Amino acid sequence: MADLYEVQNLRLSLADMTAKPLLGAAPRIEILKGLTFTIPKGAAVGIVGGSGSGKSTLGRALVRLLEPSGGAIRFGGTDLTHLSDAALRPLRRRFQMIFQDPLSSLNPRHRVGTIIAEPLRLHGFDGIPARVARALDQVGLPQSFAARYPHELSGGQRQRVGIARAIALEPDFILADEIVSGLDVSSQAQVLNLLERLVKDLGLTLAFISHDLSVIRRLCQHTIVLYQGTIVENRPTPDLFCEPRADYTRELLSAIPLPDPNQPWG
Repeated sequence: MADLYEVQNLRLSLADMTAKPLLGAAPRIEILKGLTFTIPKGAAVGIVGGSGSGKSTLGRALVRLLEPSGGAIRFGGTDLTHLSDAALRPLRRRFQMIFQDPLSSLNPRHRVGTIIAEPLRLHGFDGIPARVARALDQVGLPQSFAARYPHELSGGQRQRVGIARAIALEPDFILADEIVSGLDVSSQAQVLNLLERLVKDLGLTLAFISHDLSVIRRLCQHTIVLYQGTIVENRPTPDLFCEPRADYTRELLSAIPLPDPNQPWG
């Protein structure tokens, strides 16, 4: 299977906004510390780690919402690492992001139909009403939802709108950042089932960011475990659960509640 993403020695530093230097710029903190990995086409890859591990920073670097400090990110053979905004613009349709909080990422002044249509207009698509209708159908929402506002929807429905907005552009890659963490258990299961089906039916490549290994196990064939900006495991998900190699991975696994405490994950 060919690789969609090739990441080599990726480094990324951000300004320490808690520091208050008397003179000059704020000191920088290295968040990502030389990460190397690939993401195959058509795969669902989990990126997991605790708070401060660098998983969300990594995700934003993959879709070039953040520019790396060093190393290289290649997407479909194109080096994204230091492309200008103008050079990135035609590529952005191909990699889309679904955000953790759909209420804050959906414009409250716009109806659902407009929210899904706007990126299509920006990227010059034709037949926009039909594309909006198809996207709603693909995520299991009635066509009547196009006339609703985000505040009129449940959390799970808003997250489906976010997914519809992403897939309407027919991307190659979707980054989902903690998108089920704010949902109840029933809505979580529905969204995960939807993503699993879309990856299969549309041939999408998915990077799913989470702090919850049980969600990763449900959805992803491969898992990258981050700890303090470094990769401590990068393995097929079943192997990771059966035989974790890193102490940090074992800590994450031990935090998952089991129906039977005497029954191991494997």
